[in-house]
Amino acid sequence: MGKLNVDGTEIQVLQIEEDDYISLTDMVRKIDNGSALIEKWLRNKNTIEFLGIW
Repeated sequence: MGKLNVDGTEIQVLQIEEDDYISLTDMVRKIDNGSALIEKWLRNKNTIEFLGIW
């Protein structure tokens, strides 16, 4: 497991087999209403369609 530093925010990176995953909650931690941003993203029709294809 590693970490990225983006504009002073540490973001966890988890590696499972050969795939890397980043923490969405770490990405929005310093943004006002960051959790609401994730909720809005998850409700987006395009996101749901993308996850269905993926």
